[in-house]
Order: sequence, then structure tokens, then C-alpha cells
Amino acid sequence: MDTKVMLCDCAGSQKLDRDGIARATGLNCSKIHTDLCASQLEIVSNALLANPDGLIICCQQQFETFAALADDLEVPVPLTVDIRDRAGWSSEGADATPKIAALLAAAQMVRKPEKTIDVVSEGLCLIMGHPDVALPAAEQLSGLMQVTCLLDLPPETQPNATSRYDIATGQIRNCNGALGNFKIVVDDYRSALQSGRGHTRFDTPRDGGASECDVILDLTGNPPLFQAHHKRDGYLRADPGDPLAVQRAIFDASHLVGTFEKTLHVSLDESLCAHSRAGQTGCTRCLDACPTGAILPAGDVVSVNASICAGCGSCSAVCPSAAISYDAPPVQEIFGETRLLASTYRAAGGLAPRLLIHDRDYGRELISLAARFGRGLPANVIPLEIPSLSAFGHAEMMVALASGFVDFYILLSSKTERTTLESELELCRALIQGLGHSEVRGRLLDIADPEQLSDALYDPGPSAFDFEPILALGRRRDATRLAARSLATQGLKTAIPLPKGAPYGAVLVDPDACTLCLSCASLCPSGALTDNPDSPQLLFQEDACLQCGLCANICPEDAIALEPRLDISDAAFSQRVLKEEAPYPCIECGKLFGVRSTIERIVEKLEGHHSMFTNSDNVRLIRMCDDCRVKAQYHDDAAPFRGGDRPRVRTTDDYLDDSSES
Repeated sequence: MDTKVMLCDCAGSQKLDRDGIARATGLNCSKIHTDLCASQLEIVSNALLANPDGLIICCQQQFETFAALADDLEVPVPLTVDIRDRAGWSSEGADATPKIAALLAAAQMVRKPEKTIDVVSEGLCLIMGHPDVALPAAEQLSGLMQVTCLLDLPPETQPNATSRYDIATGQIRNCNGALGNFKIVVDDYRSALQSGRGHTRFDTPRDGGASECDVILDLTGNPPLFQAHHKRDGYLRADPGDPLAVQRAIFDASHLVGTFEKTLHVSLDESLCAHSRAGQTGCTRCLDACPTGAILPAGDVVSVNASICAGCGSCSAVCPSAAISYDAPPVQEIFGETRLLASTYRAAGGLAPRLLIHDRDYGRELISLAARFGRGLPANVIPLEIPSLSAFGHAEMMVALASGFVDFYILLSSKTERTTLESELELCRALIQGLGHSEVRGRLLDIADPEQLSDALYDPGPSAFDFEPILALGRRRDATRLAARSLATQGLKTAIPLPKGAPYGAVLVDPDACTLCLSCASLCPSGALTDNPDSPQLLFQEDACLQCGLCANICPEDAIALEPRLDISDAAFSQRVLKEEAPYPCIECGKLFGVRSTIERIVEKLEGHHSMFTNSDNVRLIRMCDDCRVKAQYHDDAAPFRGGDRPRVRTTDDYLDDSSES
């Protein structure tokens, strides 16, 4: 059955071109209605029954109304698309049909379902704070949860004993975990005694008391127990001096009992990780970027604690090897949606599209307010909603430009991890400028007022690119290189300088200091540095270099330095020689082995300067290959493992001679 699109002009507040939308999308569009969510709801009922699996309603604001109607009719919930706030409600007056077509096309994309795990909270709640605040909170929660109060108890304050919840005092030494699995260590721990009259008495204090709980309600007013505490599931914190905030935290805690779905935001491929080798630390980008501490070293690789991960996506944006990749949604889905928005917009006759990236909560609300009370979005600004802004790294930025967008904006929220975004935008701008584009492209919008949002977006954008848009394939590194090659204005430049810490670059070797020990080649995690098994050579392939720094850290001669840059020419895919020397011929058999300069340097340092290499033939052993060295040592008179001469084999003549003598 053909997909049918239900159009509504929302009481005449927006102008829709039915025929234009039908031509641009190839979909069967209804006539333009005015009040589908209320007085014309029966029309929606008939459409749901006639098209149960292929109905699109262009009104996302009334999704709950249409979902409830579908439930009553026992048909699938229809797909709803917001074309009002994002396209129709605009004071610009330009034709919004190309943008509407792009939004409808993106809404029909097949999405990969998110991976989830179950988190179980049995309602074990730890309340921390002063008795005046913590105990009333415990009274409210004791009927819903199993509560323990860890009190910050001054000497003159004594709580009354109760059987409804546990009371203790102490100081948190260590706390880790998340909802359903907090592990706590308490020093100076004293539990309340239930026996006796009067105020509660406490037992003898002890250090190192370990406990577990599902939820922590922190009412101490002290610094939070966790970094990025607002991203830690199950950890609720409120200012004890703000009664409204305390009550809100108590209310939220009461709802954290049961089984919850936790999204697995990122995936980890340990085989690609370049964190460490042979005890030497290399790449730490994800460790430095993670705001919650969910990523920790685990030997030569890193590990991701899924229960702590809040899904900010910073690790995926900065990972040079794609060992960590954002999985909700995958990066290829973002690439695909970006290209679909641009190509559909252009195919419908739109010119110079600009991309507005925003999150699901703050950004969506700000766009709605700008449309309802302000000028709304310009006709060529296409919004792209993603779960986490920090996951939109330089690769996604470059792909957006190479897909046909002339500019992009990232609408920040108060919860956005900005450090990663700022560094990724700096890297993107360095690439764009290095490719020959002088106009600044890409902005971070730190805006809290809807009118300011409209003002920022109504400024004219930069000029359009003159190139054929790309189809982004492969991992983020591959997509970035492909986008850069497409955006290059003067051929394929060989070296675009990049900021320090960029994941692309070259390895520079000091030929006078390098001894070709090849320790760098043996530890290179990506295979950018390799050796030649047939000749003393150190080879380098630039497109594989992650700039992890392991080679520079391991080099015993400090002969290696890193140069952040991007070579988009074909030369980056071929190996080049960084250091080579003539091999040394074995003085016995002539077989080539080792490096001539190294062998000669060893002989020079040992001959006549070491007791084992003075007035002996041991120096000759250094000049031999492995096989000849073993043979020479075996036949040497002073060889410790050499036995005596074997006795001569007796013959028949020997026996006859012995007989004649007797």
C-alpha cells in the first residue's frame, strides 16, 4: 500500500504546497486540512483504518493524541513529522517545500534499534545529610524504599530511634557504581543502637565499612561524590537550603524502584585500541574526554563501564581508530541522514542548505519557542536532531559539508560537554582552511533565547561549494579523508597542518639518532610503522597513523617526533622509507644480517674495552650470523658445553692385533 501523507496547516497558520510536496517526495499527499488533532480527528481515524501501515501525519506536536487514537482502533501508531515548528512557522516567507521534503525523507529512514541492558533497583536508598533535612526525607521515603540515613551529626544533635529506617554516621571514603549497583566505603562508621531509652546511641566507630545500595540521595550540600554527577543514574543531589529542590529529589528517588532499560551508547573493539603497548602509554583521548569516568585503562586497551556511561559520545568523536564508536545511533546512520537531508533538499529545488544540529530536549524546545513566538527557522536551515551533541565530531562536520551543506550550527545546551566540541570544531576549521576555503564555516550556538536563535540563523551564510556531493562510506577516518578530497579547491594538497592532538599526521625520524632497533615498528598498533624483512628499513604509511605517540614514547634514542597533518594525496596510502642502512655480511658464510652501522658500533665499543673481548676471538662472533655463531661456539676449545673427543671406533683389525699380541 502506498504511503499517504496527511497535511494540516494548523488552523491556517502555515502555508503548504500540496502538489509541490507530492512532487518533491513522491508520496501520496492528502488535501490540506486545518484541525486534524481536534475537530477533524475522524478523518485521521478513517485514514488509519485505510492505511494502517503506511500513514504519515505532519503534526508531531499531537503525537500522543494520534497514538491514543491508533490504540483505540487497534492499528499501528502512525509516523508523525514536525513540519510546523521546523519549517512552516517562519516569518521569512520563502517556500518551505524543499525543507519539508527533506524532513519527510529523513523521518522514513530505517533506524537501527538501540541495544539495551536491564538495570534492577530493589529500592535500597542511602540518604546523606544533616538530621534536620535527611530524617524528614527518610520519613517520606521509608514507606516506599528501604532507607538508610548516613548523618552528618554534630555533637549536640541526637536523633530519636526508629524501626522504619536505619540510622548511621560516618564519612564516605570511596563511592562508585550507578543505579542499582552503588558500592560505598565509609570511615568512622557508627550504626545506631535500637535499645535503650532517650536519644539514639551509637556503637563503636570503625573505618572501612563497606555497603551497597541502589539509590543515593545526597542532601549534604557538600561537593558531589562523582564527576559530572548530573549524568550519574541513581545519584540525586539537592541543596539542603532549598526545600523545593529537596522535595523534587525525594520525588525522583521514589520512582527509582523496579527494572529499567539502560541504553548501551557505545561499542568497543579492543583490537583497534591504541591505548598502550609493552607498558608504554599511547593514546588517552577517550580517557581524557569522558566526563563520567566510565572509561578506565585495562592493560593495553581501555574498558567501558556501561552502567556509568551517560552516552555523551565524546569518546567516539575523539577516538582515532574507531575502537570506540557511538552506537545509539551508529555513525553511519548519522552520515546517511545528513546526506539524505541535503540531497532531498537540493533535488526539490532548494539552494545553499545549512544544517542545525540540536538535541532532543533543549534544542527541540528552543526551536518550538522560536517558531511560535519569533521568526522561526529560515527556509534553508534544516534541523538535525541527535541524542548527544558531543558525538558530532570533526568527521560528521566534514561529511555534512561534503554532502552539500554550506554551513552548520550546533545548538548547545546546559548539559553539553563543550570541551570536546570546541576541539573538534577547531580541527574541522583547520581542515577547511587548509583545503583552500577562507570563509568560516561551523559555529557553536550558546543561546538561551528563542529570538537570539532566529537572529543568529537569519544572518546570511557563506557561499556554496562547487563540487559533487559525496557518499560517505567506511569509518570516520575514511569519511573524513573522502570529504577532504572532495572539498579540496586546488588539487590534492599533500600536507594540511592540523592542531596539536589531531588524529592524523606523520612520524618524523632523526636519521642520525635512529639505530633501526625497530622497537617502534614492533609496537605500532595500527601498522603505520613496519620493517622490511629483507632489508634494514623502517617503513611508514601515513594514512594508517593514529598519532597515538607510542613510537615516540618507546624510542630509546628519542629519534621520533609527531607532526599533526592530513595528507589527502594518494601518497598517504603507500609506504615510504624513513630510515635504511646497508646490511652486514656474515664473515663466515656471507649471509646478510643486522645493520652494518650497528654491528660496527658494537665492535668498536667492546673490542679492547671489555675483558671478554680482549685478546680473544669473541669479537669475530659479533660479526657472524646466528647459525655461524652457534657453530663457532660449539667447535671452540673453550666452549663450556663442548665435550671431549669421541673415542676412535674399533675395527676388526684392532681385535686381531690384540689377539696376536696375547
